[in-house]
Amino acid sequence: MGEDFNLLTHPFLGTTPGGNRTLPGVLAALSRDGIDDFPALRPHQAPAWHMFLVQLAALAMHCGGRQECPVEEEEWAVLLRGLTPDAGGDGPWCLVVSDWTRPAFLQPPVPDGVTLGNAVPTADALDLLITSRNHDLKQAVARFGDPADWLFALVSLQTGEGYGGAGNHGIARMNGGSSSRPMLSLAPLPAKPEKIMVPRPGAWFRRDLMVLLETRTQVLSRWSYLGYPDRGGLGLTWLAPWPEDGQLALDQLDLWFIEVCRRVRLGISDGGLAAWKGTSKAPRIAAKQVNGCVGDPFAPVHKAEAKGLTLSDRDFDYRMLTELLLSGKWDLPLLAEPSPSDPESGRSVLVCAALARGNSKTDGFKSRHLPLLGRISREMGRQRQSLFELAQAQISEIAVFEKALSFSLALAAAGGDSDRVGRDRGPHAALACERLRQAADGLFFEHLWDRFDAGDRGREAVAAEEARFVRVLSDHAGRIFRDTLAAVSCPGLFRFRAQTRAERAFNGIVGKAFPDLRSGTTGRNDERHA
Repeated sequence: MGEDFNLLTHPFLGTTPGGNRTLPGVLAALSRDGIDDFPALRPHQAPAWHMFLVQLAALAMHCGGRQECPVEEEEWAVLLRGLTPDAGGDGPWCLVVSDWTRPAFLQPPVPDGVTLGNAVPTADALDLLITSRNHDLKQAVARFGDPADWLFALVSLQTGEGYGGAGNHGIARMNGGSSSRPMLSLAPLPAKPEKIMVPRPGAWFRRDLMVLLETRTQVLSRWSYLGYPDRGGLGLTWLAPWPEDGQLALDQLDLWFIEVCRRVRLGISDGGLAAWKGTSKAPRIAAKQVNGCVGDPFAPVHKAEAKGLTLSDRDFDYRMLTELLLSGKWDLPLLAEPSPSDPESGRSVLVCAALARGNSKTDGFKSRHLPLLGRISREMGRQRQSLFELAQAQISEIAVFEKALSFSLALAAAGGDSDRVGRDRGPHAALACERLRQAADGLFFEHLWDRFDAGDRGREAVAAEEARFVRVLSDHAGRIFRDTLAAVSCPGLFRFRAQTRAERAFNGIVGKAFPDLRSGTTGRNDERHA
């Protein structure tokens, strides 16, 4: 039986530092916090790769009865082989197994009568579709891709793909085929230097891994209605036969199962790796009825609607994160909640990521790192309602400046004639409001945490923080207004009137809401134009 590119023995996973490593070598180095980066990993693949490694390590340690994280490559190799005791070799860990009736890595066996007729020449063509127009991120250009490129593409596809047309079904861990698999996870930050806001891969991996192992019993109880067994459930779904009409039930799987959603096989063509794809009559896992709520430790679940998060064309901005983290409408995933083992005073960051998807399209890879102090991450659970009320106040304050920008710039475009201002405020107003939201997004949570902390110092301290946030917003909105006003087109005869009335409208709306702001919010004296 021809096997090649064995992940357990063939070091082709590039890391910095350390060069190429085997998969057990990667797990060992992560356990020692000895990896800074995976150079060949594309940004949109990084969440899938992290989730895959955490789930795989958790499955291996649970199966092997280990509680302490191994730090040696040989130990991880033994644990990984323990997940495939009946394979008769390392075939399930090889990228290429010439006998397609046997499993290969993330590639289920191909049953009799099924043909994989679609050739895939490059790893990036196998990967998730990022743009349908082929200009944002070019497709099928990696003609000489390394084995690591194919590995990352396989992980991205098999654990994160949605519906792609007849016979191309998506994963169970998303709410419908046009959704996406989101990732929310708390990650520890280095104590020094303090300005670093990106987690180290190893510290993050180890934290999530240990949280999964420590909470398995409680989580199984929480999701008991899905029927996951404590022992004996299938963790590596590519090991199981996939008959044409066959589906895996959730009660056959382990809580941390790693799924495959497509019929794919890799092989050698013209001296290099290539892939062949086929279709299936039904999704691999029968889970449509649970709307993505399968106990994914990385995915939020809407409480009232009992469905997983669909990001659609939105982003992880202050409005989305306020809803997810503070509104009380969502159950945060296990790994986004503080753990008892997290340091009380440690620095951490909430990593949010998803490939925004729609109907037969993608809206881009969305990610955000939200820094959190240890106290804040814990208080989000204990005083969520108080934080939500403060956040809502800040959102309302931003809305005042949006209203001021929208109406005043539309008034300028109408030549100063308010009767001509309609619901459609025009492109300049829309662009200005978007610029304000982007500016506010960078300020929102830092001010929210400061406003929350000020509560311990009394009402005057809270009022001072409120005023500070409004002043900063006012400065941003004023600059945006002035910049945009100069670009607004209107008849030359009415330009002076249009600009004067626009400034008055802007200052009037802001001044009515925030009378303590100094007069002349736009930076000009209205009396000169009376």
